[in-house]
Amino acid sequence: MTETAASSSKGRPAKKSAKKSGKPGLFARIALFLRQVIGELRKVVTPTRKELINMTIVVLVFVVIMMAIVTGLDLAFGKAVLWIFGGAGPVEQ
Repeated sequence: MTETAASSSKGRPAKKSAKKSGKPGLFARIALFLRQVIGELRKVVTPTRKELINMTIVVLVFVVIMMAIVTGLDLAFGKAVLWIFGGAGPVEQ
């Protein structure tokens, strides 16, 4: 059998260099983050007035529908609880 580079290390880990592992410093990371934020903000498309009004109406209609559903369920469960536990009678103290 021939000896390869992998087997010649005899399972010992490679020595680390004295230099850092290439991780940028705190200020470099902050600067990179800010550059990325600015780059993403340049991609944002502002809606037109018509689109904004349309989306607002859609959201308001959705909220009203959800309020109606939750109110209906609340009333139904309230009536069911009163029917099951007989809450219509007088409260004894």
